[in-house]
Amino acid sequence: MATEVMMPQMGESVAEGTIVRWIKNVGDAIVRDEPLFEISTDKVDAEIPSPGAGVLLEIRVKEGETVPVNSVVAVIGAKEEEGRSVHPPAPSSIGVGGALPSAEASARLAEAPEAQRRLPPPVPAPEDSLSSPGPRALPVADPRRQRSSPVVRKIAKAHGVDLSRLNGTGISGRVTRRDILAYVEKNREGAPASSTRGGRPMPGFTPGEDVRIEKMSVMRKKIAEHMVLSAHTSPHVYSVYEVDFHRVDELRQAKKGAYEQAGTRLTYTAFVAKATIEAIRDFPLANASIDGDNIVYKRDINLGIAVALDAGLIVPVIKDAAARDMIALCRAIQDLAHRARIKQLKPEEVQGGTFTITNPGVFGALFGLPLINQPQVAILGVGAVEKRVAVVGDMIAVHPMCYLALGHDHRLIDGAAAGRFLRSLKERLERFDESWM
Repeated sequence: MATEVMMPQMGESVAEGTIVRWIKNVGDAIVRDEPLFEISTDKVDAEIPSPGAGVLLEIRVKEGETVPVNSVVAVIGAKEEEGRSVHPPAPSSIGVGGALPSAEASARLAEAPEAQRRLPPPVPAPEDSLSSPGPRALPVADPRRQRSSPVVRKIAKAHGVDLSRLNGTGISGRVTRRDILAYVEKNREGAPASSTRGGRPMPGFTPGEDVRIEKMSVMRKKIAEHMVLSAHTSPHVYSVYEVDFHRVDELRQAKKGAYEQAGTRLTYTAFVAKATIEAIRDFPLANASIDGDNIVYKRDINLGIAVALDAGLIVPVIKDAAARDMIALCRAIQDLAHRARIKQLKPEEVQGGTFTITNPGVFGALFGLPLINQPQVAILGVGAVEKRVAVVGDMIAVHPMCYLALGHDHRLIDGAAAGRFLRSLKERLERFDESWM
């Protein structure tokens, strides 16, 4: 019997997913739980295992297509079923009430006469609508347009946008993150969405120019949207301190064998993470966020550690990092980075971060000036650890040195507060407490 493969729901607020890559082709044999396809959502990229064993009989959703969760994307069956006609999906995956129909209802709809299968045409948006109506637009008064994810509602609140006035392109008129970001970009005063000359958009290339054009990947588009949102939301200010890693390096050399025996690696990142946690305890403003006119102080320190991938960047989160000792921190950093690279992260593992550390130093950069990971208010960029001349007392020495750059939201963190935070972090690294290990 054929098994339908569904688009999974990767997180409570995720309503749709994009097929990035099919790992198997039609006609390929497949084992249960073997990776079948790769998806990208608002929350995470992941490889999806096969729900059954057999032969991939049909692929219904092409690479690059975005479909609602619980949509049938493929069919798996026995070898002898290959080539048989398989019932196509219902003409629309959206029920009259905006809800996804059950499998039984879909089957009845598919077998019904054509006249009964037709859904009412979309009602055109009124002339004063704030965005041009698309084929899935709903009337402004329709309450279904109010449906949106927490991320979309947070963006709308931050920019004072009334979601009920937007024509959503998502399921049943749902306003997606792309919709709200496009609207904010379009209506942002004094800063058009693209490079301009005389108020008119400038093309990315001129006719006759020797160029190669390719579509952005789903991950790259999401990164672009998130970075544009961050730049628009937070007035970024940066402070950079140079830190002597001599003490850290001595401890690392002395302890790395014991950590390897415990099944993990002792890295500079773990030292920075531990010292950052201790600095945040003294400066909780760095672990806060802004909600309108309120400052929200986060009691838990959920530390995001940025991981560079071939296709972009992802920030898995170590939840309640303050409760972990150094070995546990090392294990968490190593585990999350590994699973990020093989696309095995769960949606909840990239959500809920309160402070982020990113490490451009692994590529040789002296330091970086990263954009804040919203809705956080600070991000730490760690530069390369390199041997440089250092003044120690009245002596000159060659020590491993590192630049730490703190990007902070000037709405909440002034330069003096950022300086105190970095000074605290510097002192903790230069006099790292061995008892923490």
